[in-house]
Amino acid sequence: MKKAEKKERIALIIEELKKIYPEAVCALEFGGEPWRLLVMGRLSAQCTDARVNIVCRELFARFPTLESLADASYGEIEEIVRPCGLYRTKAKNIKDACVMLLEEYGGVLPCDMDELLKLPGVGRKIANLLLGDIYHMPAIVADTHMIRICGRFGMYPEKLKDPHKVELIMSELVEPAEQSDLCHRIVQFGRDVCSARSPKCAECPIAHLCEKGRKNGYV
Repeated sequence: MKKAEKKERIALIIEELKKIYPEAVCALEFGGEPWRLLVMGRLSAQCTDARVNIVCRELFARFPTLESLADASYGEIEEIVRPCGLYRTKAKNIKDACVMLLEEYGGVLPCDMDELLKLPGVGRKIANLLLGDIYHMPAIVADTHMIRICGRFGMYPEKLKDPHKVELIMSELVEPAEQSDLCHRIVQFGRDVCSARSPKCAECPIAHLCEKGRKNGYV
């Protein structure tokens, strides 16, 4: 497909996903607190959102403020976040990011990609999540769902697994106002229909707009 065709196709897909998922909800239950989404985004690496939500209920009950989490010891944080995996690295990143947020940004989450990337443990995926959900800015969160599903849609070769390249491609194809919400809807769609191992192509309501669905005869 040419770029213009891809833009038209993804626009149609977005409209269909809006019908299926009227509410574009972040899977991480951060309660509207920017620093909590920062913490949860870091914990979500190689861990399910469901587990992060469970672990963070305890974490935020014990450390309910940015200041209290910044003052916590690495060991205290490690003890709670252990179920999320890579717990030593994640605990260090979380505490150090909270300290930096207080000391260098007055407790206010930066609204700039370059500044966000200075925070320990923050890469482009987390930064885009924060920009989209906290500041409502155009942002493509190139997580595993986005990479897999948009490749199946035909927006780029399915074999492409580079998050930054996917982010750049999708940023050009998706209207800025739709980007953040699309990422949340893609996560929901990936869990319900277009899973990694056994996608439900035969039941998919947008198979007619999907390159893989078309190739596999589900149209």
